[in-house]
Amino acid sequence: LVKEDGSFHYVKWHFRTNQGIKNLSADRAAELEGSDPDYATRDLFEAIEKGDHPSWTVYLQVMTEEEAMSYKYNVFDVTKVVSQKDFPLQEVGRMVLNRNPENYFAEVEQAAFSPSHMVPGIAPSADRMLQGRLFSYPDTHRHRLGANYLQLPINRPQTQVRNHQRDGPMTLTDNGGRLPNYEPNSFGGPHENQASREADVQTAVEGMVARHTYELTDADFEQPRALYNLLSASEQQDLVVNMAGNISKAKPFFQRRIVPHLKRIDGDFGSRVEAILKKNNPEY
Repeated sequence: LVKEDGSFHYVKWHFRTNQGIKNLSADRAAELEGSDPDYATRDLFEAIEKGDHPSWTVYLQVMTEEEAMSYKYNVFDVTKVVSQKDFPLQEVGRMVLNRNPENYFAEVEQAAFSPSHMVPGIAPSADRMLQGRLFSYPDTHRHRLGANYLQLPINRPQTQVRNHQRDGPMTLTDNGGRLPNYEPNSFGGPHENQASREADVQTAVEGMVARHTYELTDADFEQPRALYNLLSASEQQDLVVNMAGNISKAKPFFQRRIVPHLKRIDGDFGSRVEAILKKNNPEY
């Protein structure tokens, strides 16, 4: 989050459901996949239609640049989480789905979400996954919807955009009319508005620029172990069965390579998965 003076804080966004969490067993999910594949979509549609609007409470974890740089984990590593004990959640709002689309194709199929669509005050971090998606999402939308996908009613801003972008297939505006498409000009064309420009953000960078190999360490298994130990006995059993069911589809030598990683997470977890694999596959 960036202030007008260019100062900023790193934040992690959390959207927590207010409906509670309920999971399907793997067997029940497979059954619904064949008998009622639109089960979840219909449930959402009907809830909104009858006024039972689903909502999510929005929280932030906030840290300074200094706190982020000195944290025990790399805060830009998508395989890690920032402990809520270290940086408590701060409630900031609520997201509510309060209407269904009037036309599925126009408002859902043509919707073009991208992390690069940001409002003033929000700027991207150095997260490598995020940086890649800032470019790849718009590229995908141009391929899927056309060069002027941002002019579609579901994607265009609430206020009119005036710039020098012209032409391209399926232009939906007046294409700038007869105004020149350069700046400055003497005919009342759009001009740059510095008031809407974000303040330049300067972030500290450290490290050696080179090709680095990545090796697993014990630290990479700390958070999965903590999550496994937070699960109830029934949830642990569901996880074991689901993991074993998917791993069993791989060739035996792959199965044998996966299990040691699971045991590094938790010995009991890995052993329980391994027992199912051995039972289901004599070649293990």
